[in-house]
Formats: sequence, structure tokens, C-alpha cells
Amino acid sequence: MTGDKIPVHSYPPPVQLIVQFLEQASKPSVNEQNQVQPPPDNKRNRILKLLALKVAAHLKWDLDVLEKSLSVPVLNMLLNELLCISKVPPGTKHVDVDLSSLPPTTAMAILLYNRWAIRTIVQSSFPVKQAKPGPPQLNVMNQMQQEKELTENILKVLKEQAADSILVLEGALKLNKDLYVHTIRTLDLLAMEPGMVNGETESSTAGLKISAEEIQCQVCYDLGAIYFQQGATNAAVHENAKEKFFKTKELIAKNGSSSLHFTIDEERLAGYCQACGVLTSSSDDASQQATPYSQIHSCMKSGNYQDLVKIFLEDNLTLSLPVQFRQSVLRELFQKAQQGNDALDEVCFKVCVCNTVCDVLQDRTIDIQFCQLFLKPSKEKIDFLLEVCSRSINLENTTEALKRKMASFLKNLCLGLEDLQLVFMISSHELFIKLLKDDERKLLIDQMRKRSPRINLCTKPVTSFYDIPASASVNIGQLEHQLILSVDPWRIRQILIELHGMTSERQFWTVSNKWEVPNVYGNVILGIKDNLTRDLVYILMAKGLHCCAIKDFVHAKQLFAACLELVTEFSPKLRQVMLNEMLLLDIYTHEAGAGVSGERPPSDLISRVRGYLEMRVPDIPLRQVIAEECVAFLLNWCENEYLTMQVPLPLVQTNPYVKLGQLLAATCKELPGPKESRRTAKDLWEVVVQICSVSNQHKRGNDGRVSLIKHRESTLGIMYRCEPLVLTTILSLFVKLHNVREDIVNDIAAEHISIWPSSIPNLQSVDFEAVAVTVKELVSYALTINANNHFWLIIQADIYFATNQYSAALHYYLQAGAVCSDFFNKMVPPDVYTDQVAILCQFLREVDYKTAFKALQEQNSHDAMDSYYEYIWDVTILEYLTYLHHKRGETDKRQIAIKAIGQTELNASNPEEVLQLAAQRRKKKFLQAMAKLYF
Repeated sequence: MTGDKIPVHSYPPPVQLIVQFLEQASKPSVNEQNQVQPPPDNKRNRILKLLALKVAAHLKWDLDVLEKSLSVPVLNMLLNELLCISKVPPGTKHVDVDLSSLPPTTAMAILLYNRWAIRTIVQSSFPVKQAKPGPPQLNVMNQMQQEKELTENILKVLKEQAADSILVLEGALKLNKDLYVHTIRTLDLLAMEPGMVNGETESSTAGLKISAEEIQCQVCYDLGAIYFQQGATNAAVHENAKEKFFKTKELIAKNGSSSLHFTIDEERLAGYCQACGVLTSSSDDASQQATPYSQIHSCMKSGNYQDLVKIFLEDNLTLSLPVQFRQSVLRELFQKAQQGNDALDEVCFKVCVCNTVCDVLQDRTIDIQFCQLFLKPSKEKIDFLLEVCSRSINLENTTEALKRKMASFLKNLCLGLEDLQLVFMISSHELFIKLLKDDERKLLIDQMRKRSPRINLCTKPVTSFYDIPASASVNIGQLEHQLILSVDPWRIRQILIELHGMTSERQFWTVSNKWEVPNVYGNVILGIKDNLTRDLVYILMAKGLHCCAIKDFVHAKQLFAACLELVTEFSPKLRQVMLNEMLLLDIYTHEAGAGVSGERPPSDLISRVRGYLEMRVPDIPLRQVIAEECVAFLLNWCENEYLTMQVPLPLVQTNPYVKLGQLLAATCKELPGPKESRRTAKDLWEVVVQICSVSNQHKRGNDGRVSLIKHRESTLGIMYRCEPLVLTTILSLFVKLHNVREDIVNDIAAEHISIWPSSIPNLQSVDFEAVAVTVKELVSYALTINANNHFWLIIQADIYFATNQYSAALHYYLQAGAVCSDFFNKMVPPDVYTDQVAILCQFLREVDYKTAFKALQEQNSHDAMDSYYEYIWDVTILEYLTYLHHKRGETDKRQIAIKAIGQTELNASNPEEVLQLAAQRRKKKFLQAMAKLYF
């Protein structure tokens, strides 16, 4: 034995054959270039896999035997081969498959796989006694390590899919029919005559028969084990395990423990039952009745449906029952109702309503069963629905998020109703009034009144309409309605599958005119040949773009991720498109989140932005906005070093956005310097002038004027921040460009305005209308970022002053002075209130007496003007006022002016510092008084 390799596992002879066959079939191949390739799908490997399946069939697919003798990776490979040969399409989610509609062998293969998945998860939670290590051998240790890592990866996947496997097994309990598992004979038929797949191998009598009760017994046991494992910290799930073990004991007592297909370890079952407190004696009935599960079980058994609804209604507040259990109870009620028990229709509706409200509160998609049951709304149904909603939410203690979910549900319910009497029942309910604000309720009522003429506005419902049974078109309409509302990618896929199963004549991407995809993408997507795939890709992208536009970035990411996963399988072009859109989404997400507080983006995001700009993949549809946002992103986060020094030269030459970004970065980079760079500023100036210049290629508008103003949707609504220096530089440039026009009387001031050239060679070519609009947009946006930047406030004031809007101009001049002087408690800096800004004559360095006297002589200037005399410190102006009032015979006002002149602190003999102090005190009081009029 010393010369032989030590096996990792010790196998019984039949099972050892499975391992040998599968190992040989899964060996990788090596090509002529000595590169390792996946195992080829050739005749030899197919025969080896078939032999492995035959050995398992010989063992009657007994999972107890297979699990004890085969490792997790080998058994995983074996059961996947069983799924493949049983015609289960690769990648299909088993939870989406209706077992009752499948051939018996196919349904049994799915059942076997999911039973093994659950059992493997349970087994992995048990402690394992480590075997004593033998003499160390490197190849054996490597093999053991590889198998350990592979087992861990498989377990990770199985645990992620555990919820789906549980749903599959719960569904199997409702089958109530015999199934068949492949035998050596059926496997031979599949191998020899593929045409027989639709014949004997899929008939109801092919293979080894497994009775419905045997299946239920084993599935109950396996479900009990997984629920027991999950119920360590969840009493509700623990009770579910108790129910399943109780059912297993009942079936064993009824049919015995012997089976052709499996054996149950009754000692282990007894241990489980003891741990769960499941006793067959009647003495434990009282304890069973204490749990919701046992109460529901008892109600279903006795037909006490009134108490059943009461339990569901009470649980809507505690949410202790798992959603799978709720759905299983509803399915059982539906089955009983379909068997002819009409009295259960109302019970089905009430349980369905309880489940639906529970789904709404837990942010799950509303099931189509609710929509179908609500096709014939009535006063009684609305009353019960409102009762469930009221009893499912405690308005005093619940969160705002839950309140908004409930409000949204009720609002959408109103929009889906055609009878305004029923709408009024909801809108006048106390819960509705508390959840929705007055303006929301008014808006909803207006929407209802403006709906299309199809809506029944009569006081009495049209009974003949409700007597018509639900047709296929009604079902399609309901599904399309759900398709419009849903933002869950998986639910959208399910709805489209159902719709395409009903009709092949419709293009469902056209259902809503709100679904918009850029033309550059639409041409590629609409070229997809498969109708379902085309609809799904188009709708996922359109909904993702819409969510992005309304800043719902969480749902946008889910929709884009699903679309990326879908297109990766068949279109490299669309894959790159989705990667580009997800990059833009990540930029927006960061700017709306961490970026608001100034947190720098992760290095990975910056690298992806650079990668996008440097990308040179041919024939990829590109949206202009992505390049714009990428350059803006780099500028906003001061990636000036990259833009000025590291960006590839060909990229600058071919991408105008990068070129503009480089010049802007270079100008910003050198602005804090002592000389303020003029060379880079001149280059940037020339590029911007060229952009703002009208060429012969530009078309004229309807009024005959040439304009560069493009009516495109502004992206300012989705921008969250902008680097102040970048914004200041851009604003300064456009202000200077605005000032160079010949007909400007009043220049607009701005920071760093001296770095730009003072003239333009071809002045007539510049579209100054576009420049003026740009300046206004920029300063408005700048003030949304920082409303206390006095330079930006002065620009806004200058704009208003230049357009003769003097009241608005004074407002912003005062605001600029207030923010930089602590509300005029300090001196306003001279670069803020320059001579151009100081519109009051005595504020100027050299008092403008001519303007002052002219203003005082105007008839509209002296009404209540005397109330401002206390703020005048210039004695010459006060003396002129005394003369003016004497000339007009205004004795009272003349006395007020004389009193102001007589103040000792204004005496011309006072020292200069006293006179300046008096002037400053009056300036402060005057500006504060003016500011109070505006703020």
C-alpha cells in the first residue's frame, strides 16, 4: 500500500464508479498551445456521465446512501447532470417553474436537487469530527484543500438559494400526485433514441414510481430540518418546523417507515420532535393552540375561517408569520375554492388583502391575485380593505417610511378605481386623511376628475359591466398596469414572460409613453430579434434612466444591474453601454450622498471615469452627457494634475470635452499664483469665444435671428456640487465676455476678471444673447450652492442693475454687504462696495453733490424723506435740505434737518476720527434699516 496513492474518500464499490466516471468526464483538456481548456462535450464524456447516472439509478437515487458516500462537489455534479438529462434548462430558477405542469421525471429531478440542497445546508451546520492526519503527502494535501474550497463555494451558492429551495419544496407539498424518477431503462432510452424524449420517457408511467405520500413525508422531514436550523433565533420559524415534523410523524404512522425511495431516521426524527415539543398525545393540544401556526392549522382543519382571518389580521401588526407560510395558506384556500366551495371566495379575498397589506409594508411587489380579486370592487371589499390598513399600522409609533408606503398604496388604489363613490370612501377615510397632506389629496381628486371619459361618473355602478367574466384582455391590462408600476427587475421579467405567453402580437416596450431610451441606444435595442429579450432590455433601461432622473438611485442601480446581467450573455456592445450608464449612475450617487459633505470619491470611481474618457472601443453608442459629467466630475474633485499633465495627448485632440476640461483645470491650477496665469486663460478664452461664435452652419430661428441657445433639458437639477474655484473661473470668463460688447453701459464685476483679454477680433460673430443667458444661469446655480458668497451676490446685483431692475439690485447689494460685514457691524470691504456699487451719493469716496441735489429736487423724493435725515452725515447735504424745505415752506421738515445739523458729533471743528466714527455709525444704521426692508 505504500506505493499506492492514498484516496481522499473511501467509497463502496457502486458509488466509487460514480466518482470515477465523473472525474474522467470533467478532466480539463490541453490544446496545441499547451493551454488548459474546459472538458470537451464529446461522445466519450457524455457516455461517462450517463454511466454515473445509471449507477445512481441503480441505487434508486437514495440521498441517504449518496450523501454518506459522495463528497459535496461530486454529488452536486451528479444532480446537475440529472437536471440536464431531465430537460431542465440551465440557469432556470426552480422557484419559477410550475411543478404540476412538468413531466413527472423532470419534476422529480428538480425535487431531488432542492431536497439535497436543503439537506446539505443542514448537514453543514453540524460539527464534524476531524480525522486523524496520516503521513503528510503534498499531492493529497493539495487535493484535500481544493476539495474543501470547492465545497465551501458550493455551500455559499446553496445558502444564497435556500429561500428558493424552500419555496420549491413547499410547492411540492401541494402537488398531491405520484412522480417518477429515472431508471437505467429510461436513461438508456434517452441515450439511444433522443426522439423518445417526447414519448415513453416523459409519459406518466416511465421510471420508478414514487407515491405522493412518500414524497410528502420526505419533503416535510427535510423542510422541518431546515426550519429547525433557522428557528434558533426565530420563534415563528421554529413553530413551522414543529408543524412539519408533526406532519412527518402522522404520515409515517399512516404508511409505515419502509419506502423504495428513501428511509427516514426515526431516532433523529424523535429527537427533533422532542426538541420542538411535538407530542402525539392530546395533553399538548393547549400548548399547540398558543402558537399562530397551530391555530391556523386547527382553523383550516375545522373550517373556522372567521378566526383564520382574525389571526392573519392580528399578525399584520406583529409580522411574525413568514411570507412563504402566508402564501401557502392562501394557495390552499384557492385550491379548496376551485374545487367547488363558493363560500371560500370571500375568505380568499380577505386573506389575500391581509397578505397584500403585509407586502406593502415590507416593500414587496403586490401579487397579481390581489388585482384579479379586485376586478369587481364593492363597498364591502373597500370597507374590509380599509379596516385591514387601519389595523396594520400604528400611526403614533410607526416610522415615516411605513406611513409613506401605506399612503402610496391607498393613492394608487384610488387611481385604479373607476367608481368615484368607492374613491370617495377611501379619500374620506380617517386613515387616508391622516396619511396624505391636504395638497396631495386635492391633487389626487383633480387627477380623478380629469381622467378619460371611459371612467364611470354615475352614482350607480354599471352592473352589467361587472357581470362580464375576466377575459384574457382584462388580464393583459392588469399585467400591463403592474408592468408600468413595478421597479423590481425580477417582477418585470415575470410579468413580461406571462404577457408573452398570452399574446405574441404585442410590443410591450410601447405600453407606456413615459419609457424613453436615447435614440443612440434605441436603435441597437430594437434590433434584438427575440421579442421578450428586446422588451425586457428596453424596459429595464428606460425605467433605470427614469429612476436616475428622479434621483431614485437605489432602484436605478438594481434595474441597470439586471439589464447588464441580461445583455452580457449576447451583446458586448450593449454590455459596454450598460457599464457606461452605471458609471454615470455611480457619479450621481456619490455626488448626492458622500459628495455633499465633501467626502472624496473612491479611487476606483476616479479610475473608471478616466477609463471611460480614454476608452477607444469602436461602434459603441455613446451619450454626450456621460463625457460631460466625467470631465465635470474630474474638475469638481480637483483632478487638475491628471487633466493638465497625465491625460493622453490623442484624447485631448479628439475629445472636445477633455480639451475644454484641460484648459479650465490649467487656468484654475495657476489662479492662486502671484501673477495669475494669462497664457492658459487666453487659450481658454479663445476656445469659449469660438464656442459662442455663430458660424454659417448654424440655422436661424423662426424669427430669423441666429442663436446658439440650445433648448436641451438642463442637467443642473441633478448636479449637487461644484468646486467653487471652477465655478468662479467659468463665471468670471462669461462675465468678461458679456462686458466686451459695445452697447454695455454698466459693466458686471467678478473675481479674477483681469486675467481675460479685453477685446475680440470679430465682435459681431459672438452670440451675446447666449452669453447673457449663460451668465444668468451660472450665477443662479452658483447661489444655490453658496448663497453667502458676496462676489456672486454682487454679480447678481449688477445683472439686475444693468437690466433696470433697481429694487432687486438693491436687495442683492445689501445682501452682499451684510454677509461680509456681520450685518453691517463691521466695515464693508472696499472691493465689495466700490464706486460703481455705491448708488448713494454720500457713500462715494468723493461725494457726488450734483446727483444728490438733483435727486432731492425731484417731486417723488421728499414724501416721508425726513425719516432718513438721522442717517445723513454729510453737513453740505443737510444744509441743502434746510434751504430746500425753507423754499418750499415745509417748516416741520426744515426743523428736522436743522436738528440733524446741530448734532455735536457732526461739527466740522471735530477731529477727523470723530467725524469718521459718526459717519460709520450712520452708515451702519442706514444699511441695517434698508436690509430689514428686504430680508
